[in-house]
Amino acid sequence: MQKKSVNIISLGCSKNLVDSEILLNQFKANDFEIYHETNKKTDVVVINTCGFIDDAKEESIETIFNYVEAKKQGLIKKLFVVGCLSERYKDELKKDIPEVDDYFGVNNFKEIVEGLEIDYKKELIGERIITTPKHFAYLKISEGCDRTCSFCAIPLIRGKHISKPMEAILAEARYLVSKGVKELIVIAQDLSYYGLDIYKEQKLPELVEKLSEIEGLEWIRLHYFYPANFPYKILDIMQKKPNVCNYIDIALQHISDNVLSKMRRNISKQETYNLLNIIREKIPEINLRTTLLVGHPGETEQDFEDLKEFVTNVRFERMGVFTYSNEDNTFAKDNYKDNVSAETKQTRADEIMALQQDISYEINSSKIGKTFKVLIDKKEDNKFIGRTEFDSYEVDNEVVIYSDKLELGKFYNIKITDASEFDLIGVLD
Repeated sequence: MQKKSVNIISLGCSKNLVDSEILLNQFKANDFEIYHETNKKTDVVVINTCGFIDDAKEESIETIFNYVEAKKQGLIKKLFVVGCLSERYKDELKKDIPEVDDYFGVNNFKEIVEGLEIDYKKELIGERIITTPKHFAYLKISEGCDRTCSFCAIPLIRGKHISKPMEAILAEARYLVSKGVKELIVIAQDLSYYGLDIYKEQKLPELVEKLSEIEGLEWIRLHYFYPANFPYKILDIMQKKPNVCNYIDIALQHISDNVLSKMRRNISKQETYNLLNIIREKIPEINLRTTLLVGHPGETEQDFEDLKEFVTNVRFERMGVFTYSNEDNTFAKDNYKDNVSAETKQTRADEIMALQQDISYEINSSKIGKTFKVLIDKKEDNKFIGRTEFDSYEVDNEVVIYSDKLELGKFYNIKITDASEFDLIGVLD
């Protein structure tokens, strides 16, 4: 008897990807042939959607329609939609796209599996099928968010912050390392909050210290800090533990007091500068990644000038910029007029990224002649692509090495010979 097959399409962030990997493992345990984002014909397709911002929602809808058409043509038998978009707009989706066999929200692994008439395997909790290159994996330590930012729908979609128990995280980390993982990218909607709900205190520093003691784990990378109530003790762990990367991803969103107040970020301009100064003083070699949001209702030209000055002064090593979009049921949409035009939003985003491009080029150029430890992620044609400890997969700089002597998933000392705005070129040292 031929096995049934399933293809899971994972859209959006790395947290969604972890959910998809958990589902893949459940399907495998039920004797399915499993695929992740394949073009092969399969019996079942599960689309794990994103519903964070307009562009992500549009991509999710377009993907659903593409597979609805494939179902009409008989290329697939069953189509299911899960994840953030489905959590938020399930009733509307059922009405507008009835061709989908069923819709599920987030964190409904048991319901999803049983909805497909297969067994939910409780014994597999904490295990998953890694879809990233086998030498690194994402490690999700909490779900949801308790912050009340004006523009953000994540708490509406993912719910209140729930920390994963420390022992469960450590067990999952050991399992991943036993499978060959050398780098763990620790992720959450809000790393700063970890532990407050179940331990009544910030526990991220203790967790990271325990993770750093796992034999064979060479890099630990931290993604998505919230600036208010930053857990400063994590800086002591970075100083003390060489396998904790000198890398912090902290979404600051803005610097103007006017906009920070409207955004309900619970931090001021001066407090933000103080935070960044402390981080840089304590870890001089730190590489900071941030995300900024332009065009929030009430953002004036002066607010934007303040933001440009901030970017110029702080010189972030890594940066992303989003334009504000009105998200249903958020504080901003319900209480403010979206008074910055789409054209102005995009112009402001482009200006910020032009500034950042120059800063990134200057920082990268300063690395020419220096040698860095580089993890090799992939091979393309006659070159290998790797990363330093200062770069996260797919979102940051890459190191390009022309060589035939390297192996995927291994570390090498690479001497930088050239640089562009967002890439480095090097040779085996």
